Amino acid sequence: MRDTDLLPTAHCELPTMKPTLLLTLALTLTLPAAAQRRRATAPPIPFPGCAIVSGTPAVTFTRDEGRTLTPTAERLSGVGYTYGLAALDTPGAMLSWHKTTLSISNDYGCTWRALGDWQTDFPPTITSAPGGRAYAWSDNRQFLLRYDSRGPQVLKAPGVIVGLAAAGDRVRAGDDQGVVWESTDSGDSWSQITRLPSQASSLIYRYSFDPSNLDHIIAGTAVTGAYVTFDAGRNWLRTSLTDGFNVMNFAMSPVDPNVVWAMAVDGRSGVHAMHRSVDGGRTFSQVLAEGNGVEMQNGPVMAAHPTDANILYYVHSVQFPEPTTDLYRVEANGSYSFTRNADDGFDSILFSPLDPTVMYLGLQTVH
Repeated sequence: MRDTDLLPTAHCELPTMKPTLLLTLALTLTLPAAAQRRRATAPPIPFPGCAIVSGTPAVTFTRDEGRTLTPTAERLSGVGYTYGLAALDTPGAMLSWHKTTLSISNDYGCTWRALGDWQTDFPPTITSAPGGRAYAWSDNRQFLLRYDSRGPQVLKAPGVIVGLAAAGDRVRAGDDQGVVWESTDSGDSWSQITRLPSQASSLIYRYSFDPSNLDHIIAGTAVTGAYVTFDAGRNWLRTSLTDGFNVMNFAMSPVDPNVVWAMAVDGRSGVHAMHRSVDGGRTFSQVLAEGNGVEMQNGPVMAAHPTDANILYYVHSVQFPEPTTDLYRVEANGSYSFTRNADDGFDSILFSPLDPTVMYLGLQTVH
């Protein structure tokens, strides 16, 4: 007989922990660290921080260039347009205008509330300005409203506006008679500073102003093409889009003032095309024309990429046989792509100043 055979059974079991106790101890020691790892690897909340837009049916946003649109809590109805959409330099503040209603958001476009209603012949565009200020103006109409810390106020427009820009208290606007106006008191009063040359067509489609330099102005006309100035109109230059071109809209790059995109119709062929200038608008080269699967209409909504001067976006929409809206992405080398949605149309494109990958869209309804 071995000596160990005489030891009590309990003596042999003392050094051995039960499996249940070991498991409990292991879980107690490892759970906090695992929880910390889970918290550390949790994905950040996407910007803006909402999965649905509420307070207006007319504004949505996309993080993937239109492939996916954020739903709205309210539904569009009747006939309405949203050409007005702007981000203020006050953190989180945005303005939109749908039908007759001016609305504000203070959380980067997630929730909206109405500021008031104004009857206009055409839904206004909104141009932001420093100091939490913005101007709402109706295209080809004589309507002008200023928004600032005092709230909205209707102003006397200097003429039938076809383009407007602002920097501080200085505001410039072009009218349908070819005149450029200036205000130095935030739109309370106006004076004429220049007009287009006499050979320019009497039909003015658009004035666009360089946001970094209001002296740099380009104007598009019917039949006589486009004109550009770099000294606030003391000297106007004919662009290479000259006689025979109907130049209907522009998009100036916010990152390179030498890059100007123009949409023009060649009056000889009737072809719609996007053109691009790299010298501030003196000369243009055709980048993309309609045909072979590319669709383009008169004066489409256009927006230059906020960080890449080689990229432009524009909108093409049709109502029949069913509503369809394409958001085109065009590159300087002529390549393009588009995303398609079953919407009546996008009336405005706005990039978030905090995250340029976030694109806001103003929606329209015509049914």
